[in-house]
This record gives sequence, C-alpha cells and structure tokens, in this order.
Amino acid sequence: MALRDFALLVLICLVWASNNIISKIVVAQWGIPPVFYATIRFAIVAACTIPWLLPAPRPLWRIIAVALLMGGCNFALMFMGLKTASPSAAAIVLQLGVPITTLLSVVMLGEHIHWRRGIGIAMTLAGALVVMWHPEGLTLSTGLLLIAAATAAGSLGAVMMKQIEGVKPLRFQAWVGFCSVWPLLALTLLTEDSQWTAVSQIGWPFWAAVIFSALVVSVLIHTAYYALIIRYEANLISPLTLMTPLATIAMGVAITHDVFDARMAIGSALALLGVLIIAVRRNSVMPLLLALRNRVQ
Repeated sequence: MALRDFALLVLICLVWASNNIISKIVVAQWGIPPVFYATIRFAIVAACTIPWLLPAPRPLWRIIAVALLMGGCNFALMFMGLKTASPSAAAIVLQLGVPITTLLSVVMLGEHIHWRRGIGIAMTLAGALVVMWHPEGLTLSTGLLLIAAATAAGSLGAVMMKQIEGVKPLRFQAWVGFCSVWPLLALTLLTEDSQWTAVSQIGWPFWAAVIFSALVVSVLIHTAYYALIIRYEANLISPLTLMTPLATIAMGVAITHDVFDARMAIGSALALLGVLIIAVRRNSVMPLLLALRNRVQ
C-alpha cells in the first residue's frame, strides 16, 4: 500500500473513532433524543446527495430494504444504545457484525466457512459477550444489546447489498438518506418530545456535530474509504481498520472517561483477534462490512 493511501486510511479510522465519541456526547451528555439525532443526520445526507438519487438501483425494493436496514434501523438502535453504553464497549460489540455477516453470507450467498474463520467467529462472539455481560447481577447491558441489534440489522443489509450490482457510493448514500429520514421522522414525532428544546439549549455545537457526522463522515470519509477498497484487496485493508476500535477505546477512556478494566481488556483482545482472523480470509461482503462495523455514522 502506498504511504499516501496508508495515511488516508489512518485518517479515516481516526474520523470514525472520533464520530463514535461525538455521538455518545450528543445523545448521553447533551440529552439530544437519539431518534431525532438520527433524523436530522439523515435529512442532511439526503439533502446533500439528492442529485445522485436517480436513476434508481434495481430491484427497487431491495435498495429500499438495504437503505432502511443499514440506515434508519441501524442508527436508531445505535444511538438509543449509546445513551447508556460506553463508546469503548460499543466499539467492541460492533465487531459482532463480522461473524454475523459471515454467517449470513453462508446462508444467503452460498459462501463457505473454513475452520480458521470458524475459530475467528467463536472468538469474536466470546469477546463481545465478555464485554456485554454485566458482572453485577449477571445481566446483559441493555444499551449494548441495542447496539448488537443495530449491528445485526446492518449486517443483513450488507449481505443484501452484495446482491445489488453497480451502485456507486454517493448513490448508495443518497438512497440511505432518502429512505431513512421519513420513518425516523415519524418515529421521533411519536416517541420523543422536547427535541427542539434540547437543540436550543446546546446551540451551535449540536449543529457542528450533526454536520460533521453527516457530511464529513458519510459523504467525504466513506467515499474515500470506498475508493481504497476498490484500489486494494479487502484482506489487506480489513486488518488495518482495526485501528478504529482501538482508537475509540483510547478516546473513550480519555474523553468520556470509559472504564477499561480487566474484563474489557480480555473481551476486547478476544473480539479483535477473532475479527483479525476472519478479516484476513477472503470474504465477498467484507468491504461493505468494514465501513458498517467501524462507524457510528
């Protein structure tokens, strides 16, 4: 990999990690309703990418389903989970997308799992469970369960996306934004209140955060990322993107004061090693999954 492209990948991972922290601050510390935050984010994405909406990818029902799974459903659950889950723990649970997508690709795409990837899947699941399990009272974290559900929805969308050919990154973002904003708008109006009051109390930092998430992360960074996965093989890029959860953990400890104890360390090591084992094996849906698992868009 050229040094310039490696530097670009490092920047991409750092932006993804920063956005994870920002999303936590927005919904947990600033008290912005999570579905409302997702609604505004996708409204900005839709407005900025509407010139790329047409011609519509075919079949139309599949791109709508993919957009809802990887967009509105994924992020509504993700932001709801981040109200109580730490960014560090969320970054590890997001790695569940790798084994989930691999297993779905076997069922839906006819891919085969060899024993090394089987070991990686088992290690990732074990590591995520260690992170998710709350030792007091032997209960699972509700926030992390929501993030796991978001990851499962996004993973299904990634596998379905593999069955659609020839969709450019900006056209995909246009359909994700357009299809997601309407159900999210309905959901925030029905289930949340005081949205604009919360925004008015925070002021310009909220708009800076949502514009960063929508324009920088979704439009600019993801377009740059897709350019890299076109240029290089996925099993070269995928191990390097593990910089994202590592950077998220470091930023979480430093900025949002996440607790990183022995349990988190063991779970993180198991999950990330498992992802590394899976990622270095060839997988036709890995490029889509890498973007999905590393960001809270």
